[in-house]
Amino acid sequence: MATEPVTGVIEGLRRSVGERLFERVAGPEGPRRRDRIHGADGERWFAEDSAIRQVHADASMFIGGLRALLLQSLHPLAMAGVADHSGFKGDAWGRLQRTSHFLAVTTFGTAADAEKMVAAIRRVHETVVGVAPDGRPYAASDPHLLRWVHVAEVDSFLRAHQTYGARPLDQAGRDAYVAESGRVAQALGALDVPGSEAELAEQLRGYRPELAGTPKARETARFLLLNPPLPLLARPPYAALSAAAVGLLPWWARRKLVLPYLPVTEATVVRAAGEVVTRGIRWALPAAPPSDPAATATP
Repeated sequence: MATEPVTGVIEGLRRSVGERLFERVAGPEGPRRRDRIHGADGERWFAEDSAIRQVHADASMFIGGLRALLLQSLHPLAMAGVADHSGFKGDAWGRLQRTSHFLAVTTFGTAADAEKMVAAIRRVHETVVGVAPDGRPYAASDPHLLRWVHVAEVDSFLRAHQTYGARPLDQAGRDAYVAESGRVAQALGALDVPGSEAELAEQLRGYRPELAGTPKARETARFLLLNPPLPLLARPPYAALSAAAVGLLPWWARRKLVLPYLPVTEATVVRAAGEVVTRGIRWALPAAPPSDPAATATP
């Protein structure tokens, strides 16, 4: 039939785009890691129908990850740790790949692999210590800072999923996602993590007096939004993702980062562009199982 060649071309394009996207997000070790995550026998932390699996498998995670980084940068001590130790500007893709791998293993991998991953991260955290520009000491293993990173991340992933996800969660699902995510945060050393969407909002409000738009935070925002290490062809879809991420930030966070607030544009142009790009990601990766690291990426 005449449609068969066209279908073949489209399928070839989809496969090519999907492979390139997966390689960017998961790195050269991505295929091997994916086989390990999916193929290893053993008990998992989360059931196949769990809310955390649904959220972390969705393309909206790309938007949620960007929002999380912008929000997390507002805590001066957390930002100091990133600036002093992560080298994110010189190795942005490496950091993305490591974060993607962590999320994939802890969400979809065996319990044994998840525990090994968490133990490795905790060892790294023990080495991340220093003094912030304001003179205060910081430590990545500080339970209070770990909880901030967790709260900002979960709030971002959930908001992105509810806005751009293929299947938004009902109230019970949102509460379940927050509670399930808390298991990972507690394993990393966070204390008193939220167990429901209401508790998440309450804890986020509680951190607001500690947050500030420091020069480092604003520099990070400029790097993420204006100067990402991307080829020219990838910049338009990335611009749509980053605009969508900014559009999901609360007004007070934008003010601290000196980011624009354009409600009409965000409700129309930005929302439409964000939906187009997330749908495009789903189209490019339709054969990927829910535990695919590329579907759980954060920059």
